[in-house]
Amino acid sequence: MKQYESLHSALHDLAGSDEFSALPVYGGDINRAYRLTVDGRSIFMKSNRNENVQFFDPEISGLYAIRRTGTIRVPETICSGQDGQYGSFLLLEWCQGNPGKEFFENFGHNLAAMHLADTSGTVRVYGFPEDNFIGAGKQENTPENSWVVFFREHRLKPQFQRAESWFSETDRKRIDRFLDRLDRYLPEPEFPSLLHGDLWSGNYITGNDGEAWLIDPAVYVGHFEADLAMTELFGGFPRRFYDAYSTVNLIDPEYRERRDIYNLYHLLNHLNLFGGSYLGSVRDVLSVYEE
Repeated sequence: MKQYESLHSALHDLAGSDEFSALPVYGGDINRAYRLTVDGRSIFMKSNRNENVQFFDPEISGLYAIRRTGTIRVPETICSGQDGQYGSFLLLEWCQGNPGKEFFENFGHNLAAMHLADTSGTVRVYGFPEDNFIGAGKQENTPENSWVVFFREHRLKPQFQRAESWFSETDRKRIDRFLDRLDRYLPEPEFPSLLHGDLWSGNYITGNDGEAWLIDPAVYVGHFEADLAMTELFGGFPRRFYDAYSTVNLIDPEYRERRDIYNLYHLLNHLNLFGGSYLGSVRDVLSVYEE
């Protein structure tokens, strides 16, 4: 995808004019966001400081990986670059639709189809060809042949290490026991799945076709249950979403016994990003799996 040295030059190439208006779009906490209007065309722009240009390359890769499955829509990536006024930027298709009657049913069907899509062209087994970000936190994607090894070594361990100052000696012993026994709690999947990686309610939108589109991915290949768990962490999606999902990709009844382990990763990430209000939730999960 083409990189530009200024926003004006990007817009001139796209629309034949570098005269534009920019209205802030609110909702994110990492990047600034704007609705650009140039020659009657709306474009979505995410921007950050120039030194944070690395945020956008993994996002582009993640959107491309999802789009390549042909199962669920994502906004078109237009271009990226750096600008003296706006900093580093990523331009995306502007999306503003009204949800259809079967919105959540179709969302469930399409996400399940994505999880069933062939991942052989993405990574050897579990992981992703490049590291990316989970929110503002770095996310390791070093490939592994085992899902349990991947989740322990590249999801839980790095977060526990970053959060070490929050834990007591008793906590640390509990954490070591939990990680040593992780293969008792998590199964190896029947098949690897491409995951959005950060699938809470803020990371889907109503697309221009009235269907759910995915945004802000933290993509990797893993167990599809990890995506489902994240959808339930902050309130959950409507029941009809999960019912529809199960008609395409059956959810194991024992998934609920594992859900909190998958979400422990996100709780730890929130502990590292936002502070001690998440410490109690982390300890609660660990206590459930103590023998």
